[in-house]
Amino acid sequence: MQELTHYINGEHVKGTSGRFADVFNPATGDVQAKCPLASTEEMARAVEIAAAAQPAWAAVNPQRRARVMMKFVDLLNRDMDKLAEALSREHGKTLPDAAGDVQRGLEVVEYCIGAPHLLKGEFTDSAGPGIDMYSMRQPLGVTAGITPFNFPAMIPMWMFAPAIACGNAFILKPSERDPSVPLMLAELMEEAGLPKGILQVVNGDKEAVDAILYNPVIQSVGFVGSTPIAEYIYGTGCAQGKRVQCFGGAKNHMIIMPDADMDQAADALVGAGYGAAGERCMAISVAVPVGDDTADRLIEKLVPRIEKLKVGPYTAGKDVDYGPVVTAAAKENILRLVNSGVEQGAKLVVDGRDFSLQGYEDGFFVGPHLFDHVTPDMDIYKKEIFGPVLSTVRAKTYEEALGLAMDHEYGNGTAIFTRDGDAARDFANRINIGMVGVNVPIPVPLAYHTFGGWKKSAFGDLNQHGPDAFKFYTRTKTVTARWPSGIKEGGEFSIPVME
Repeated sequence: MQELTHYINGEHVKGTSGRFADVFNPATGDVQAKCPLASTEEMARAVEIAAAAQPAWAAVNPQRRARVMMKFVDLLNRDMDKLAEALSREHGKTLPDAAGDVQRGLEVVEYCIGAPHLLKGEFTDSAGPGIDMYSMRQPLGVTAGITPFNFPAMIPMWMFAPAIACGNAFILKPSERDPSVPLMLAELMEEAGLPKGILQVVNGDKEAVDAILYNPVIQSVGFVGSTPIAEYIYGTGCAQGKRVQCFGGAKNHMIIMPDADMDQAADALVGAGYGAAGERCMAISVAVPVGDDTADRLIEKLVPRIEKLKVGPYTAGKDVDYGPVVTAAAKENILRLVNSGVEQGAKLVVDGRDFSLQGYEDGFFVGPHLFDHVTPDMDIYKKEIFGPVLSTVRAKTYEEALGLAMDHEYGNGTAIFTRDGDAARDFANRINIGMVGVNVPIPVPLAYHTFGGWKKSAFGDLNQHGPDAFKFYTRTKTVTARWPSGIKEGGEFSIPVME
């Protein structure tokens, strides 16, 4: 049985708390490793090391910090296959999906190579007689991130790459369900030239989270996970005077207009609803066809596509569309919600409850499910299922469809499929959701734009990656400077005015 470590001050360090979490192989159900769960004291030691290392890193000019990111990109490309295999082994997602996880993180690292430009301040010459005024963006100090199991490569890089490019030290607390890739990323960052102590990985559970939230040295906290925990971290972190950004749950709707290309819409729904076994915060979990005829045509297209989905272990390579969910508890929760949908009157068109894979009977596999005639009062509509379950809610009109997405408590992502530019433009302008796709089912922005939802999907006023990341991980300092040629006697007792 492998015993994993923390990564502190450039070394793999065994846990000392005596507490461990099981790391499963989701395909077999076997425990493949033990992940140490840090104590408050272990976290405090990592923070102490980070605080000692950070001033020297902040003094390194942005161009040289960017060179570390350039080298890190090279190393990520070199080790792409190794990272993807390790990710699939612990998470369960297919190898192409795992490589995509790494790639979308890599793209944010590439964006951070632009740190010398992104950290530039502003300058005003002669703001007053002999007075110049300028601003500069300076690092916060020690920062931290708490990341989820479903993207163990991408989301850590979304956080630590901009934080470190800005001159901060970073403490990463990854998910204890699949911690190996974050440890590998820390090794690669140091191979790229990052000084010891600037990026540290401390594994843990709630004790480690609270140790981050209550440590006064840590200046900012990022989080991605469920909404209840996002609310807890946001409220607690803000109360401790930290800068906090938290991203929570989602219930993403895709509206299908009567004029949509139904084959395109069905293909999009299958990929966006069932890819990664539905364990994505940007997965489409609600299809909203407008009109019964549209709904009937959509269901007719969806059923054969869903029934042909191939579910299996990542080791089967390209013969698999999606793999198992991450734990037995996740599987049980998904099936419980599916049963509730049946009990509450939804029509289960494709039933995956009895799915079993020969040779992998103890794995955490969940067959694909498709519901029709779902209503907004049902649990399968209200709750984030985080599994391979697509619910169809029939809307009579476009306005009704729009209202469904707007009235839901979550506002992460949404999409519309249509050939009508006027309808698409109206949808994009009116919808109260953070990320919108027009004939694009998973509208995750590229690295130079920002990622973030609205409503109960996000807490804080700055999004992830893009320009917002460099604002989140820096403070603005404004300097007013004068170099007088003579000395004026007497003090000024009124507020300074630029004349």
